[in-house]
Amino acid sequence: MRYLKKHNLVKKFVKQAGLFCQNPCYPSLNTEILEPRQLKIYSFRIDSKYRAVFVFFDKNTVEIVDINLHYQ
Repeated sequence: MRYLKKHNLVKKFVKQAGLFCQNPCYPSLNTEILEPRQLKIYSFRIDSKYRAVFVFFDKNTVEIVDINLHYQ
């Protein structure tokens, strides 16, 4: 949460996380699997600069493991 506050992303994250809960494949999220694909780590867009990185534990359970710059 500190990272979100520090980079003024709280409002954007809440909006995008809400969309993600409704539909993980919502077009503006640009949800994608990251390389290497066998690790099954995904990301969705918070804005054009930041991404939320997450993993699926099962069909209904997701854990966000990082929020970072997209091109880091």
